[in-house]
Amino acid sequence: MRDKLFVKRLIMSLVGVCICGVAVGFFNTAVFGVDPFQCFAQGLHNQFQFIPVFASYGTFYTAVNLVLLVIDLFLDRHYIGLATFLNMFFVGYLVTFSQWCIYQVVPEPGFATRVVLLIIGIFLCCLASALYYTADLGVSTYDTIPLFITDRKPKIAGKVIPFRFIRIVSDLICVIIGYACGAVVGIGTVITAFFMGPLIEVLKKAIAIPLLYGKQTADSAAS
Repeated sequence: MRDKLFVKRLIMSLVGVCICGVAVGFFNTAVFGVDPFQCFAQGLHNQFQFIPVFASYGTFYTAVNLVLLVIDLFLDRHYIGLATFLNMFFVGYLVTFSQWCIYQVVPEPGFATRVVLLIIGIFLCCLASALYYTADLGVSTYDTIPLFITDRKPKIAGKVIPFRFIRIVSDLICVIIGYACGAVVGIGTVITAFFMGPLIEVLKKAIAIPLLYGKQTADSAAS
């Protein structure tokens, strides 16, 4: 049973990472702004791109992830796993490939098409997170931070703050820093900053947990 569950977790983790790359491809093609972490990274890149080694955004993005990885190792190694390294080193290639595929279908997307692409990108991004969060074989270096804070069960007025609110705050901080450093903030950035956390929770309960444990035990696993 455990072996079967591990195989399902492994597949969910791999699929989640692949969907993440495709989601960012939709985001980029929609041209309505990137997700909060990309906004953060692009803003910082604006400040450091004069350094020759960081001239390439891809190189700088990998460096940012490596710094976060070190921080994550000190915070909670539990969240460092297969999906972490796949996110760091392969998502970029998936983004490029998915964008190429999308442009083959819609080479010059109009406004309405871009809106559809944005909606698909947001949904896929949240679905990807829900899948590899539930698979528990590692998450992206950025995702570790709100999950770590959630695990510590911080409280306001005696009530535990749920993940969705912690995620909103962490995303907003990324957007603010990115914007202050010169990154372009679009409507897609704002939407994801406020709604990714709640939507991830919904998709975990509706899709990811039942997919892993089956409908009979999904409620007990979620609790």
